[in-house]
Amino acid sequence: MATEINLCVMKLAFVFVFVSVSAFVPAGASPERTKTVEFNVKPGGVVHTFTEGIREYECSFTYASQGGTNEQWLMSVGLSDEDTLFSCSVWRPQGKSYLFFTQFKAELKGTKIDYANAYSQTAAAGQSDVPLKPEEFTVGDSTVTHNEGKFSAQLSKLTAIGRTQHDEL
Repeated sequence: MATEINLCVMKLAFVFVFVSVSAFVPAGASPERTKTVEFNVKPGGVVHTFTEGIREYECSFTYASQGGTNEQWLMSVGLSDEDTLFSCSVWRPQGKSYLFFTQFKAELKGTKIDYANAYSQTAAAGQSDVPLKPEEFTVGDSTVTHNEGKFSAQLSKLTAIGRTQHDEL
């Protein structure tokens, strides 16, 4: 029974993330519940962090990359209607990044991660999402991080869904 409930929650969470990242502002979505912002991913080997949030929930994407020039990326954050799920997606809308990532970490503040995945290529121009191998990254309670020595340096998308500590009275 618990497994069926967990599977149902994960399917709903996936739909929530898919809707959040399908468009800049989904039809009928409240700007207080979803937000998509553009930012530059900069090469040069220097560690950078980009952060966005809704209410007390926050997503931070920390990375270092090499090669090429700046790339335009997007970060979408969303909060479910019941305030029970907070999602964060970071991706390159053109599909595959040409930068080589030496490290990455996404951190969700105010939540415990229920689901996360990272991709070397995003669905764009007729291509499909290509997930990283499970050994390339680690999902913790509040972070998704590359695995030193196992990460292939290819990152184009990262998605995480966290359960908030929202309690019903």
